[in-house]
Amino acid sequence: MSTFGKAIPINLFGESHGKAVGITINNLPGGIQLDIEKINQELFKRRPKSNLSTPRREQDEIVFLSGFFNGKTTGTPLTVVVNNNDTRSRDYTPNILRPSHADYTAHMKYNQSQDYRGGGHFSGRLTTPIVILGAIAQQILEQKGIIIASHINSIKNTEDLSFSETILDEDVLRKLQQSDFPLINEDNKTLFEEVILNAKANKNSVGGTIETCILNLPVGYGDPFFDSIESVLAHLLFSVPAIKAVEFGKGFEITKLLGSEANDPFQIIDGKISTTSNNSGGIQGGISNGMPVTFKVAVKPTASIGGPQETVNIETMSPTILELQGRHDPCIVHRVIHVINAITAYGILEIMTRKEGISWINS
Repeated sequence: MSTFGKAIPINLFGESHGKAVGITINNLPGGIQLDIEKINQELFKRRPKSNLSTPRREQDEIVFLSGFFNGKTTGTPLTVVVNNNDTRSRDYTPNILRPSHADYTAHMKYNQSQDYRGGGHFSGRLTTPIVILGAIAQQILEQKGIIIASHINSIKNTEDLSFSETILDEDVLRKLQQSDFPLINEDNKTLFEEVILNAKANKNSVGGTIETCILNLPVGYGDPFFDSIESVLAHLLFSVPAIKAVEFGKGFEITKLLGSEANDPFQIIDGKISTTSNNSGGIQGGISNGMPVTFKVAVKPTASIGGPQETVNIETMSPTILELQGRHDPCIVHRVIHVINAITAYGILEIMTRKEGISWINS
């Protein structure tokens, strides 16, 4: 189901080549002043803008259908859509299965009735309303002093610095927030672009990793076991197309350490408890400990590539060779990073509202 949430339930809808994509956000209290320009800025970051991305160009003009009046939320379900205009459905055929797409699984699940054009409901196009959701959540969280930002940790074998190698403060995260192609070490941007362009020239694609930081989240949020911060965020992060792995804090690398190296010793500075290291990624027992929450996600290479691929014709049940047409991204890491920020912001807002109640949002 394309629904999620207990405190602030959401419903995602639409298809890549349908009339529109959109989202309904429930339980937001009335009176929240929304900065539409900031929402548009986040949408612009996600949009393809150069030869590093797909030639598909959507304007992503947001249309509120309900729950928004005179610049504020009304307290009723907030429904917003973005129309699809630059579609080219002739590039897609219903019977030839695209490798590593959801064509086959959706075909079987939905009684051979799914909209196959551009991936239908499984398309990355559906991340557009997620960015709108996240932009709204970020506006609320920033009023509480909480800042969320990410950087491109790697593309294929080219790596950026990690958060553990820099001083994590608001200035660093603000700088990352403003960038379309966020890197800690911006001097290496050309190297990353060359990796993408090389894949594109060879009709291929590349993936990478993204590292995210949540700064100023107070201690005490999250619940043990099934509603831990890791549980809620991982659920949402894996809902973003192309995400294949998630790790919090030191992640898989912590298995190489001794317990004495992995543990985060406590300290008191200016009367406040903190830890001298952050291998736990700001979470212990599923609950925030007041340190920066950090995690990484792995983004697979874009499944749509231009070279010949072995597949089958599901109508004739015979093997065939597919050479994809259409407009595709040689890499989506630099676009999906803004979706990761968005879904993270919603996740943290959901977690905090479960504890504090809806009225907390306007307090």
